[in-house]
Amino acid sequence: MNAPLKLDTPVEKIRAFHKQLVDIRQDIHAHPELGFNERRTSDLVAAKLEGWGIEVHRGLAKTGLVGVIKGSKTTSGRAIGLRADMDCLPMHELGNMPYKSVNPGCMHACGHDGHTTMLLGAGRYLAETRNFDGTAYLIFQPAEEGGGGGRVMVEDGLFDRFPANEIYALHNWPSLPPGKIAVRPGPVMAATDEIKITVRGKGGHAAMPHQGVDPVVVAAHIITALQTIASRNVSPVDAVVVSLCSMQTSQVGAYNVIPDAVQLCGTIRSFREETRDLAEKRVKEIVSGIAAAMGGSAQIEYQRNYPATVNTEKEARFAARVGERIFGAANVVTDADPTMGGEDFSYMLQVRPGAYVFLGQGGGPMSCFLHNPNYDFNDDVIPMGAGYLAALVEESLPVK
Repeated sequence: MNAPLKLDTPVEKIRAFHKQLVDIRQDIHAHPELGFNERRTSDLVAAKLEGWGIEVHRGLAKTGLVGVIKGSKTTSGRAIGLRADMDCLPMHELGNMPYKSVNPGCMHACGHDGHTTMLLGAGRYLAETRNFDGTAYLIFQPAEEGGGGGRVMVEDGLFDRFPANEIYALHNWPSLPPGKIAVRPGPVMAATDEIKITVRGKGGHAAMPHQGVDPVVVAAHIITALQTIASRNVSPVDAVVVSLCSMQTSQVGAYNVIPDAVQLCGTIRSFREETRDLAEKRVKEIVSGIAAAMGGSAQIEYQRNYPATVNTEKEARFAARVGERIFGAANVVTDADPTMGGEDFSYMLQVRPGAYVFLGQGGGPMSCFLHNPNYDFNDDVIPMGAGYLAALVEESLPVK
């Protein structure tokens, strides 16, 4: 049994307008928008913030926006940033809830609708109470799902215009029960790189393979050999994942034709920059070497995407302490294993100290994991997440 939430926290005050927040969340869920196209969502967020007397700045990374809330005092000269992502995934929703997506091929399957709503809830509470000394920046970011909206916001001058001293983000986590959070110093999400390999041989008749160079066999050896990066090149106490997820030949459907080429696509995941460098080097060496040794050739496209999401020590421990006050010490997990998923909050953490925190939401109406066509955010946790975000501001910028 989870310990009850403390009664003297923002969580309980936010429960007073929980129903309004649920309505907002379900409205966003019904109208999902892909990265850099979150126009309706951005308009909704801006209207809510302005209605609560919050200063709004738009235009960062196309559809991104920032709400600025001044505390009852600003003598500290300090500021804290809170970030939520707004975009959806290019998926078709299978659930049957009344607020199911009305946009075919678009779905909030990762809970960004909930993240946006929780930050709105925190903003309303902070605007009503202003029980802090400094400035709170509410950062609503577009295009987390592969678009790198976090990087674009930084490049557009996010921290020049809104100079937060530290920054935090909250992500729902279905495998944690409601009322729990997980936060730890160091890497929490992996760097996410993509590879596309084109193996070229010499096509011919399948009954006479000696007259050609079979790129399917070459590709098969490459697929197997690439797994030695994890098993034989990287330290056993480090972590790397090499996954070849797609294989397509230039000749499909014929049973007796050796194709001219094979294309492989996949992803490389790692936490340490040194491991990332090593993985890229070994991919290129292994692919080129095997192809040449077997009489073929290979073209390699290696694209570095999101860097690893790395929490800074001081801010992660602070986030855990705030969680202990809100949820109770027994409900704060500080030794959870990192995940090989990726997150573009990493770009913000490269230029500001901060922490990425997981909020338990398991047991919701659709009890499945993220990126599932049956997924739905658990509305019961909205006051918990919103209250926790608000508490980060109040405890980081205390009124003395």
